[in-house]
Amino acid sequence: MERSCRDFRNAVRMSRRQLLTAGSLSALGLGIGDVEHRAALAAQAGLNLPAKRAKACIFLFMWGGPSQLETFDLKPNAPSEIRGDFKPVSTKVPGFQLCEHFRGLSGIADKFSIVRSLSHDDPAHLSSGHATLTGQLAPVLKSDADPPSAKDSPHIGSLVSKFSGSDQGLPSFVAMPWKAFHPAAPGGEAPGQHGGWLGSAYDGMLLDGDLNAPNWRPKGLTLPDGISLERLQSRSELLKVLDGQREALQRRTDASGYSEHQLRALRMIRSDAVRSAFDLEKETDATRDKYGRNIHGQCVLMARRLVEHGVPVVSVNWHNDGKNFWDTHGDNFNRLKNDLIPPSDQALTALITDLEDRGMLDETLVVWVGEFGRKPQITANNAGREHWPFCYSGLLAGGGMKQGAIYGASDKHAAYPSEDPVTPQDFATTILYAMGLPIEAHLLDREDRPRPITSGKVLHDLLA
Repeated sequence: MERSCRDFRNAVRMSRRQLLTAGSLSALGLGIGDVEHRAALAAQAGLNLPAKRAKACIFLFMWGGPSQLETFDLKPNAPSEIRGDFKPVSTKVPGFQLCEHFRGLSGIADKFSIVRSLSHDDPAHLSSGHATLTGQLAPVLKSDADPPSAKDSPHIGSLVSKFSGSDQGLPSFVAMPWKAFHPAAPGGEAPGQHGGWLGSAYDGMLLDGDLNAPNWRPKGLTLPDGISLERLQSRSELLKVLDGQREALQRRTDASGYSEHQLRALRMIRSDAVRSAFDLEKETDATRDKYGRNIHGQCVLMARRLVEHGVPVVSVNWHNDGKNFWDTHGDNFNRLKNDLIPPSDQALTALITDLEDRGMLDETLVVWVGEFGRKPQITANNAGREHWPFCYSGLLAGGGMKQGAIYGASDKHAAYPSEDPVTPQDFATTILYAMGLPIEAHLLDREDRPRPITSGKVLHDLLA
């Protein structure tokens, strides 16, 4: 009762627009995941939703910053110290060229779109990673020294979790195979990978480890030795005793999130359908080979399994390869040719074609992007490229996006956008809009303050 009165007093201080928005959407956060009901509430609050909405998003985060000049925006006519070693190859889409080492993607260029004008001014991995994963600026800009905090904006997956749940007891946001971390950054782990100001209840589920290992099993869904489902059921009865204390627990932010995670984990362990969704061994050897028998390929295959079973958002972070990921300050060309592009190309090609073959591509948004690009000038003494946030590329497929399209353009050296610059906020706002979230909405944070869920514009020219 005390909480309700405080909420009402806070609401009275808000504008009518904010009241409609925060009030309607807080109800959605209580588990109302029905699309039609969500649309009706949004309409009542005067918010816009797209006509066609994606049911799921697979977000492939290329941690470290892929070079635009060696992926999707080659400049073959630039001087040698800029263009590098790789050649562009044509695709079935006129005027659409990709790097020669994306052999799989070049054959399906009519299935995805490229944004060549992504741009911002933050050269730090951690704070620009926050912007990429949340669509909001980090609490501390241009910083590799500030780790995650409660001030972070929620991950895209956390926002989707707030608006809609998943079926059959599955989590609504899963990340794998680790929390993106950079050993050269004083802050270590990138911010923006959790529930942020929404609270820990929206952190999502982390599947860690090497999913390609023969003995890999999801830790949270594996019963300890000597514990049967029947014994677990009897232990669950103890949790019911705690229900009477739930209201008191929820006054403590961390306790609320912890309690919800406990109950969610218990429900998942007890569900045959949930355990089946996380079982890669149910895939054929041919399918597993198609995605690539490596950690990235098997993570992407797991992502397809999870969205197929009803998980709305799966984020695959480029794994800890012990070589600084896509952060190619040195030996840029050999790293890309031998270690980075081949598994990425194989998994992404397999994912897009697999989703299409299963009739899922139209309702599943696939995103491939890093936190920034690389400097046009090659570092002469080690054949590397330095950080460059001013111009880089990203890929979008399925989920109501146009196919075979190029959005924006860069200058002759891929140094700056020459047409239609796109911020990380615009990129994320377009993703959330495509997923049916009311992008003008405000949600209450941990301190009951209304916060906008987006701060960018929708790239309507990318929408089919």
